[in-house]
Amino acid sequence: MDIATLFGIIIGFSLVIGAIVLGGTTAIFINIPGMMIVVGGSFAATCVNFPMGEIVQSIKAAIKIFSSRKTTTNEVVTTMVRIAEISRREGLLALENIKTQNPFLKKACLLIADNADSNVIRDALRIEIASMKKRHAICQDVFKKLATYSPSFGMIGTLIGLVQMLSRLSDPSAIGPAMAVALLTTFYGTIMSTLIFQPLAGKLKSRSLHESLHLEIIFEGAKCILENNNPRTVYDKLSSFVPPQERRYDR
Repeated sequence: MDIATLFGIIIGFSLVIGAIVLGGTTAIFINIPGMMIVVGGSFAATCVNFPMGEIVQSIKAAIKIFSSRKTTTNEVVTTMVRIAEISRREGLLALENIKTQNPFLKKACLLIADNADSNVIRDALRIEIASMKKRHAICQDVFKKLATYSPSFGMIGTLIGLVQMLSRLSDPSAIGPAMAVALLTTFYGTIMSTLIFQPLAGKLKSRSLHESLHLEIIFEGAKCILENNNPRTVYDKLSSFVPPQERRYDR
C-alpha cells in the first residue's frame, strides 16, 4: 500500500474539514444538488471524452496505487542478478521455469532461454515498454481531464445558484443564504480537483516513470545475461540505475 498517497489525502481533507468545524456551523457546507452537478457533471464529461474501457482502466489503476506494494529499483536489480546466477548454474534453458507474476520479466526469461538474438530481445521488450507507457498516459489523462472539468462544473453550479438568487431579489433576507449555496459548487469543484484528481494524475505519472525504469532494468539485464551471465558483471551494469547510497549486492 502507498502510505504517502493515503496519508496526503487524509491530511488534506482533515485540514479542510478542521477549518470548517472551527469556523462554526458545518451543515451550511453540505449541498446535495451542488455535489450532483460537480461529481455527476465531471464524470459525464469524462465519459464523453474517453471510451468507458479507458475510464474503468484508469479507476483500477488509481485503486492499485493504494492496494499494491511498490517494488524498489534495488529489488528489480537483485532479481536480475538472481536470474543470472540461475542461468550460470543451471543453463539458459532453466529460465523457462522461472515463476513470476511480472509478464514482462517472464517474456524476458523466455527470450533468454531461447537464446534469442539481442536485436530480437530489444525489439520485443521495447514494444512492451512503449505499450505500457501509452496505457499509463491514458490513465493520467483521464484524471487530468477530471481535474479540469470539476472546477468548471463548480462554476456552472455557481451560475445556476446566482440565477436562482437573482430571481429572488425581492426578498433581501434570502440573498445571503442563496449566495452561500451558489459558491459551494465552486468549493466542491476546487476541492475535488486539488485534493483528488490532480494528485492522482501526478501519482500515476510517478508510478509510470518508476515502472518504465524497472522495465529498462529488465531489458538491460536480459541483454547482459545473454552476453555474459556472470552475476557480478550483471550487477555492475545494472547498479548504475540505483542511487549510489542505496546500492547493495548480496552474494
